[in-house]
Amino acid sequence: MADGDKVLVVVFFRTENGREPVREWLVGFGRDDMRAIGTDLKTVEFGWPVGMPTCRALGDGLWETRTNLSDKRIARVFFCIRDGEMVLLHGFVKKTQKTPAADLEMARKRMRQLEGGNGRK
Repeated sequence: MADGDKVLVVVFFRTENGREPVREWLVGFGRDDMRAIGTDLKTVEFGWPVGMPTCRALGDGLWETRTNLSDKRIARVFFCIRDGEMVLLHGFVKKTQKTPAADLEMARKRMRQLEGGNGRK
């Protein structure tokens, strides 16, 4: 693989009705915050495997990117790796020290849908 080649390709999880929840979530950010999230995703695309502080394993094949946003906010994007692709499953802005169980469950649900063939990428 030549220098500059992507190790992974980013794809968005797609629901059965064609929605891409992470893409829709990203559109709600301002340009600088969207660029910050994109930069961290790009770091994973080109540098996988990536560790802390950009990326952290959550277990069972689920990972998160960690992005510092303006106004001291923190964004998280949950993803899994499938067939050389980084599938973006769920994104949220972290408001508490602990990751909310509902956000983790949403990402795990979407990952299960991928494995079962019900979620598309």
